[in-house]
Amino acid sequence: MSRTSSVSFIVLLCSLLFTTLLFSGCTATKTVKSENAVFFPEPPAPPRIQFLHSYTGSKDVETSASAFNTFVAGRDKEHFELVKPFGAMITKGKIYICDTQASFMVIDLAQKTFQRMEGAKGLGKVVQPMNVTGDAAGNIFVADPLRGEVLMYDKNDMYVKSFGLSGQWKPLDAVAYEGLLYVVDGKNKTIAVFDITTAKRIRQLGQGDEKGYNLGLPTAIAVGPDGKLYVSDAARFQIVVMDRDGHELNTIGLAGVNLGHFARPRGVAVDKNGRVYVADAAFENVQIFRNDGQLLMFFGGSGSLPGNLFLPADVSIDYDNIEYFQQYADPNFKIEHLIIVTSQFGERLINVYGFGTEEGRTYPTEKEIADKVKEKIKLWQDDAAKNQEKEGNVQDKE
Repeated sequence: MSRTSSVSFIVLLCSLLFTTLLFSGCTATKTVKSENAVFFPEPPAPPRIQFLHSYTGSKDVETSASAFNTFVAGRDKEHFELVKPFGAMITKGKIYICDTQASFMVIDLAQKTFQRMEGAKGLGKVVQPMNVTGDAAGNIFVADPLRGEVLMYDKNDMYVKSFGLSGQWKPLDAVAYEGLLYVVDGKNKTIAVFDITTAKRIRQLGQGDEKGYNLGLPTAIAVGPDGKLYVSDAARFQIVVMDRDGHELNTIGLAGVNLGHFARPRGVAVDKNGRVYVADAAFENVQIFRNDGQLLMFFGGSGSLPGNLFLPADVSIDYDNIEYFQQYADPNFKIEHLIIVTSQFGERLINVYGFGTEEGRTYPTEKEIADKVKEKIKLWQDDAAKNQEKEGNVQDKE
């Protein structure tokens, strides 16, 4: 089976699995009223994720009122279009976007503006912003591999300082936790750890623990509610779970086209319940796992329709800005948190989804879902092995 047909097959298999098996037997007393709403899994399964909105340029943010104010001010307002975004996050009513071929952009949802970040100039100028993260104090950190530094901005979006020395490493992503900044170093294939207050590098992880585990090609990082590090490793085709001392605890996923496998794993995020979200640029979807590695579901998929993804690069979770997207949600769908996913190409580059439940529906437990997925994978593997054996017998006869 060719790679293209394999990917198509797994997408079809996933669709059949999650729409006909996982949620079978669930009762429904209400149905979703919005005819144009996009849900995952697809109906008639009870929805867990709704596609809410997307952003590609100024036109998706600014209102006619702001255009009128510009006219009154007597000058044309600069119009922005994203070119090739990679990392994105939302905090305090603002979406911060790393556009690798443009600049570091900020969407102010309250003010309805879309512009370059004020502090990203002068000493704080970005060259190739790749990924962005924040901390509890409201600071913003941008990993810039071409500049060779992680830049830090304060809660007012003004440049503060940078981490690392250009030429010695390649910062790709970062996550802040308890006063420390954990940075993916693509050049040395490690996780560099900095003290945020002093900007001093204090250690590095991933070069091998007492069991000899090493990172292959780390590209993204997240921290879970339990303080564990989740590292997306493109060379190992896995999410590597580590403690903060660098000891490898377990892994999620394998290389392949089966359910729960990866082809081009990119961004990773973890929600408050420990569910792990992984964007895969080849499958063009986001798979959701329990923290023990068991697949739960996926969303996205190839295509140009709302909710589809085109070379997804990053995924992030947010609980504090639901109010800005409630207007897009179906009235029967209760959003628990937001999921932000970037596409590097296409008509919808910054995609916002809501994770939640529909009122009046009975949902299976995650254990029930995981058990059914596991059962389905086993059946699929058995069928694949039988077909492969039959093909081998036919070839032998020929």
